[in-house]
Amino acid sequence: MAQSSSMKLLGARNMSCIVERMEWNNKMDLIAYGTEKGEVIIQRLNWQKIVTFPTPGEDVRVRSLSWQMDETLLAVGYSNGKVALLDAESETIISGLIYEDDIKKVYFSKAINCRESLDSYVCNDKDKHKRYLPKLPPLTNIDPCLKTLDQKCFPKGSPCFLVVIMRSGKVHLLLLGALQAGSMDLTQHILHPEHFDVYDVRLNGDFNAIYALLRDGQQLKLLHFHNQVLQDSISPMLELASHCAHILETKNYINDTQQCLTEAWETVQLEMDNKLTKYANSQAYGMISANFLELLVFGYATLEVEEFLFETLTEKVFKKIANSVDLSLNNLQGLVFKQLNGAAINMFYFLNTIAGFGRMTHFFDALISPDVASEAMRACGAFLLKVHELQRTIDTLVNDMKLFHSWIIFTILRLSNQEIPDDMIFSGKENEALVEFFCAMEPELPDPELCGGDDDTAGEKCIDESCSEPSPSAMLATRSKFNLERVGQYLENSYLTQQQPLHVTEDLWSELLEENECLGQCQLFVPHDKKLSLLQQRDKMFNAIDAVFHKPTESISASFKLTTAVICGDLPQFACEPSVELDQPTDPQSSYDFINCSYHVNEVSKCDMLAVTVSWHEAMVLEFSRANDYLLRCTRVQLLPGPFTPQLHEDYYNLRFVDLQFYNESFISMLAQTTTPTPGVRPHSYFVQFSLSAARNQCTQHQLAPLMKLPEATVTHSIHDIPDAATFKGLDGVCELLAVSGSRKVATVLSDRRRKMTIFEMEIEEEEDDTEMSQASFLDISKDSVLADKTDA
Repeated sequence: MAQSSSMKLLGARNMSCIVERMEWNNKMDLIAYGTEKGEVIIQRLNWQKIVTFPTPGEDVRVRSLSWQMDETLLAVGYSNGKVALLDAESETIISGLIYEDDIKKVYFSKAINCRESLDSYVCNDKDKHKRYLPKLPPLTNIDPCLKTLDQKCFPKGSPCFLVVIMRSGKVHLLLLGALQAGSMDLTQHILHPEHFDVYDVRLNGDFNAIYALLRDGQQLKLLHFHNQVLQDSISPMLELASHCAHILETKNYINDTQQCLTEAWETVQLEMDNKLTKYANSQAYGMISANFLELLVFGYATLEVEEFLFETLTEKVFKKIANSVDLSLNNLQGLVFKQLNGAAINMFYFLNTIAGFGRMTHFFDALISPDVASEAMRACGAFLLKVHELQRTIDTLVNDMKLFHSWIIFTILRLSNQEIPDDMIFSGKENEALVEFFCAMEPELPDPELCGGDDDTAGEKCIDESCSEPSPSAMLATRSKFNLERVGQYLENSYLTQQQPLHVTEDLWSELLEENECLGQCQLFVPHDKKLSLLQQRDKMFNAIDAVFHKPTESISASFKLTTAVICGDLPQFACEPSVELDQPTDPQSSYDFINCSYHVNEVSKCDMLAVTVSWHEAMVLEFSRANDYLLRCTRVQLLPGPFTPQLHEDYYNLRFVDLQFYNESFISMLAQTTTPTPGVRPHSYFVQFSLSAARNQCTQHQLAPLMKLPEATVTHSIHDIPDAATFKGLDGVCELLAVSGSRKVATVLSDRRRKMTIFEMEIEEEEDDTEMSQASFLDISKDSVLADKTDA
């Protein structure tokens, strides 16, 4: 075994759960693994647990894990169709995507290095919105699983694509994890959709093509799709994706603020319902308003009112209610004036920038429709007007409630013959406001005869659809609760029932629009729909914003062209994917196919590398050149000995593949297992480090063509017959899963029914063989290297 491929045991532990997926971080000493309960756990090399993310639902499995290159962001795909972006550093869920199908795999592409050039679009001033927009204030934590206390930057780290692969064959590309940058359905490009399965889909190193490894009938195919729009528009797409990420971030902030508004409003209703609303519901309709008016104008209180004020309510109790209601209303005012208003302004800024991009047709013609962007701006402006309308309504309610609270305390003091402070004397305007407040509490019911009803049908729904007056029964069911419904109606997903009085400026503007029809139809003015609630206006804005980002998806999706179809081998007739359960059969001749693949972008040689097992014993390594020579190099190897293989250890005659991954561009790490027909004998597991440079002489070169049949044009070689190519390391237990990291120089295997995790340090230097390196010293070197990399960067 070559010294650069040696292994040293760092530690092994029996896990408290069954591990189904695991993935090493590229640079940091972090490993993420998914459990059988659907949890995602992140721990360090020294076994210290950093964070545990709970399962998103019952009976949900973790399908895939992928770290963003050199960052702490982890993408997780779940069996319920959810894709979550988790930040290990802040221990938060950054965002989540929901799809309707089971997830096959999610992964981050390599970082996009978009060089500045004269013939490509480059924005020279990044994040300039930070100079003009103040940072949105933090919100109270709502969901313990979604700790968005501060507004986080959605695009984190180096720009890259997030690729989501569905089991149905649909593939979604998301730039920066935010902008839907194209999608495709692989079932539209196969001959046998009834016998179809997708194994992996990878974005190439130039971000202008994808490789799709799939099953088409009884053939294992690798399809190559080129995309011209991706190739020509990668720089403008990055700019658009950055603004899309900010918009998604602002949408999440608006939703969280909406939740805070609802909670604050429920507190107001709860406090009022304890005493005041309960008393109001016990009285006949119209009596509360009449009794309060009588008490205000004539100073006379009925026995019921006196009993309510002195026995049920009391001055001390009412002051507590008033203070709590005032505090909740103040929170409501702050949420609308600061958070919601600021978020609407931020949204308008980003949409206005996107609309400006749309006018640069040379760069953004395939990505942005100017008319759709302008319509989204108008919808955002309408939302801002609705926020201002709600703000005025809350201000009116706050003033009315303060005046009402003061009057109740004044009345209690007066009726109990106590001394009234001088500052509690009400002016004429305040008395007029109280009269309006009491009159609006219980408006007069419409005459049933006017609505086409009689005494027997007064409680039924009016049959005249043109009559806008509610029936008496409906009025009693939704009776006024001290004018609280004026604000509460804005937080419901239904049309407003109480219209607010127009200001003088609004009256003049309405008259101007009625007199000039051209102004009312002008697209430059923002519409103000006074019937919509805040929730309805928000949903309308979100729909208009979603429409802005439909064009990039449509343009990129339509640009995928199938250029090459590579037939890698034949599969069994009745195939299914190997189960993720632990009781996998050990017979390599079983009826289902075993397909395991790994992908690596080789920046040095400018090629895309794909390693795939075509059977239980055979694998091939494909290297697609991204240069103009359009060459494909193929290396086919098998674990079985060849006809001229020298005498081997008895275990090496019956090995099968269990897992394989690229260690780096020069090595492939393989996990193999013996298949013994003897009952009661446990199989042995081996870690195999396969050198691609040593096997380079065994590869074949092919010119890319529309259809290529590699089994007919290549020869399979035994890894035992290639000099210095394969090195075997015996492992303890029956190992079933592998995770390696060439940059971290570590390898992890799972054994004993996926409950025992063993970590090895790779590439031990020769002089270190005599002196044992402790785990702590290795961790120190690991941390120092990470700090040095950050300093150099």
